[in-house]
Amino acid sequence: MAKYSDEEIRNMKKITCKIAGDYLGISPMAVSIGMRNDLLPIGFALHNEDRYADSWSYNIIAERLIAYSNGKINEVQVQNIEKNLNTIISQFEEMKRDLVFLLSEKEE
Repeated sequence: MAKYSDEEIRNMKKITCKIAGDYLGISPMAVSIGMRNDLLPIGFALHNEDRYADSWSYNIIAERLIAYSNGKINEVQVQNIEKNLNTIISQFEEMKRDLVFLLSEKEE
């Protein structure tokens, strides 16, 4: 397994489950299962369901991975981050609905 420094992790454009696993000293499968079950607070696991495929994608955030590895992230911090992100997403979805409505009126 390759071991990465904090600085190398910070400079990566995309952190895969393999890289995160190598960095944490666990298997890539443990990373993906931990993220899917909200047990590993290093990013987001998104379940992609459509008619033809059922898959997962992972967005691993460098600073959260580093903080978790160094024991400096706790569940309260993660919940606050996720609450703020949910608020932003909700506001974005509301703006999207408004835009779709305005565009549909313009077409009429």
